[in-house]
Amino acid sequence: MALALSASVNLTAPRRSLLGTTTRFPLSPPIPTLHITETPNPITIPSVSASSPPPSTDYNQWSLDSWKSKRALQLPEYPDVDELELVLQTIASFPPIVFAGEARKLEEKLANAAVGKAFLLQGGDCAESFKEFNANNIRDTFRVLLQMVIVLTFGAQIPVIAVGRMAGQFAKPRSEPFEIKDGVQLPSYRGDNINGDAFDEKSRVPDPQRLIRAYLQSVGTLNLLRAFATGGYAAMQRVSEWNLDFVKHSEQGDRYMELAQRVDEALGFMAAAGLTVDDPVMNTFDFWTSHECLHLPYEQALTREDSTTGLYYDCSAHLLWVGERTRQLDGAHVEFLRGISNPLGIKVSDKMDPKELVKLCEILNPWNKPGRLTIITRMGAENMRTKLPHLIRAVRQAGLIVTWVSDPMHGNTFTASCGRKTRGFDAIRAELRAFFDVHDQEGTYPGGVHLEMTGQNVTECVGGSKTVAFDDLSSRYHTHCDPRLNASQSLELAFAISERLRRKRLESANKFRGAYRFN
Repeated sequence: MALALSASVNLTAPRRSLLGTTTRFPLSPPIPTLHITETPNPITIPSVSASSPPPSTDYNQWSLDSWKSKRALQLPEYPDVDELELVLQTIASFPPIVFAGEARKLEEKLANAAVGKAFLLQGGDCAESFKEFNANNIRDTFRVLLQMVIVLTFGAQIPVIAVGRMAGQFAKPRSEPFEIKDGVQLPSYRGDNINGDAFDEKSRVPDPQRLIRAYLQSVGTLNLLRAFATGGYAAMQRVSEWNLDFVKHSEQGDRYMELAQRVDEALGFMAAAGLTVDDPVMNTFDFWTSHECLHLPYEQALTREDSTTGLYYDCSAHLLWVGERTRQLDGAHVEFLRGISNPLGIKVSDKMDPKELVKLCEILNPWNKPGRLTIITRMGAENMRTKLPHLIRAVRQAGLIVTWVSDPMHGNTFTASCGRKTRGFDAIRAELRAFFDVHDQEGTYPGGVHLEMTGQNVTECVGGSKTVAFDDLSSRYHTHCDPRLNASQSLELAFAISERLRRKRLESANKFRGAYRFN
């Protein structure tokens, strides 16, 4: 199981003092309460605000806090900086959420996806919330991801890398710093780890204590995911039991059960042939976590130096990505990410200049290490067909090794007449189709898909075989931020991707057999 403890755990947390020297202090167990009122260690962490000194161009020197010398966008401004410092010190004293060895293993698997030998499935909530934190919600999303992995693996017949937007995906970038309703202007909601979504002045004030709660919820979520992945729930023999109740009697549920029966038959054949089905490979499930690297003070507080390699890892998640709004070449987020050794993602829209993308890749992966960089494209179907080829050619011409992934969600968001944000299932499928078509055209590998989805029976994205109409949006619209695919829509999309991967696999096999006969 990829989430098992690694031998490369470092038990000390490096921290910069005001004098610029590195200090170490032992990690302590999590405190029993959420509210921090006193300093856990006699160390001062520099204050953080949204304003930073002008950007510099020196990319040779890196330290844990060198990002503070760069322009930092999308950071909240806390009214009580002293309280923020105490909270950051407390988080820095907590154990890491993930471990360096786990991140390295994920990087190795992503290197296979870059050359068509694996496929990345990355999915989960747009933004996790405190209100919806419960075991059933975590289990149901995990269960849908398990189903999608089975569907994709069966079609592609290559390993599927499962990465959740879970156990840390709280903070959200905003296009506007303020929100106006009925003539009242308040700060925008930035995620439950920063402020509340209720439209009142008190809720919208950034509260450092929310970072503590986000840490504890991330730990709790990951603990449950570890149990599901290694405790027998994810065993291949249970494949027919993963169907959610509200999906069972649907077209996608029926298709899944048909597939599950074929898997059961294959397992029965293996057992009859004397091949063991009790091997850990058949009973455990590799699962990693990811989120957008947005709240830099929090990310810094959870960064550790690995004792076996001397490299720094952000131990808040296995994979972190830089978003469209924070990927400036001379920005604070890129500066922070270039110094950590986790595998990284880059969100790319149709606005990305090919030369800028090459430069960004060179900054974040100067040694061109396979598996280090995943480029996540989000631009709508038409832009995908016209813009993506130029990006692929620029990256290929520069000799860079990356994993190309499609995020078909963010380029297809619009506001319905009822005032709710939604996404059309047909548009999502069209963008994915364009993504695969472009890679076929360019002779490159479509390495994965990145989805905002949930195991809940929500009505947030319109369309799909169990049609969600515009009139249904108000029925079960629970998202705190952007609309998500429900379980049925997620499974339907997995079948469509699986069929595309299967077709590509059969075409390649036929070409190989034809070449073999000719020779």
